[in-house]
Amino acid sequence: MTSAPTTILPDAEAGDSRPPARARRPGGVRRPGRLRRAALPYLLLLPALLLELLIHLVPMVMGITMSFRELTQFYIRDWSRAPWTGFDNYELAVDVNRPVGEALLGSFVTTCLFTLLSVGLCWLLGTAAAVFMQETFRGRGILRALFLVPYALPVYAAVITWAFMFQRDNGMVNHLLHDQLGLGGAEHTFWLLGDNSFWALLTVSVWKGWPFAFLIVMAALQNIPRDLYEAAALDGAGIWQQIRRITLPSVGAVNQVLILVLFLWTFNDFNTPFVLFGKSAPEAADLISIHIYQSSFVTWNFGTGSAMSVLLLLFLLLVTAGYLLFTSRSRKDADAR
Repeated sequence: MTSAPTTILPDAEAGDSRPPARARRPGGVRRPGRLRRAALPYLLLLPALLLELLIHLVPMVMGITMSFRELTQFYIRDWSRAPWTGFDNYELAVDVNRPVGEALLGSFVTTCLFTLLSVGLCWLLGTAAAVFMQETFRGRGILRALFLVPYALPVYAAVITWAFMFQRDNGMVNHLLHDQLGLGGAEHTFWLLGDNSFWALLTVSVWKGWPFAFLIVMAALQNIPRDLYEAAALDGAGIWQQIRRITLPSVGAVNQVLILVLFLWTFNDFNTPFVLFGKSAPEAADLISIHIYQSSFVTWNFGTGSAMSVLLLLFLLLVTAGYLLFTSRSRKDADAR
């Protein structure tokens, strides 16, 4: 008696230990577990985004709103009752024929000059120190650590120390220059008053900022193969030719970001002049950050001060956009060659 043939399905074959395939949901809808895993990074970022909203965006919107109001000391208790003035605060700030606009223009020119000198010196000193530190010698690690001390110190502690050093009668700077070296005559110099205040502020800014440039350039130099320098030396290239042909082109992209960051930090620097000079900086060292502070919290004209802040924000945005556009085009032209 013969039995009917049986048909064995592939999934039921002997030796096939694979579990049966699960049926997919209609329409390819993801399971809730996958959705939770995909949303987890965004949920972790949500507290930081909320803090960013509260700390930066909300005050920015409030400042822009205040710039269109006549907000003085009479409306501090309830600034929403301050009358709207439209663009009157902006017209007052940019009108160079009036005292407010003339003072703002002078502060802007001083800030531009100060920023160019500070950023240029910081980059030059940082790059020179980074190139020097590429060579191996005894004590290099200790010297690197000492170079980073100004950057590691708290800003207030460092600037207060410099303020004591620049004192006319008991400061170390006058003691060294006049009493020890005999430079500048017997009369001690006023470093925190008059025209000398600009150079005192520039000295503190460069001393505080150049270690950052040194750190960034030194990190970028680690990616340059030493074989390039050895091959250039065999071809007869000197140290200056190696720096010009190898070092600077290799760290060009890093320098573009470094200069932009230094520019933004220096142009917006408020802590250094405020700690060094107090609420009223000398005219020669009247940076725009301290000038806006005086216009807002000394004269109690928060509407005009807010308008100046918005103008400063627009200027920095334009400079940043123009700088990035210029550097990106330069990079594309270099790659095309």
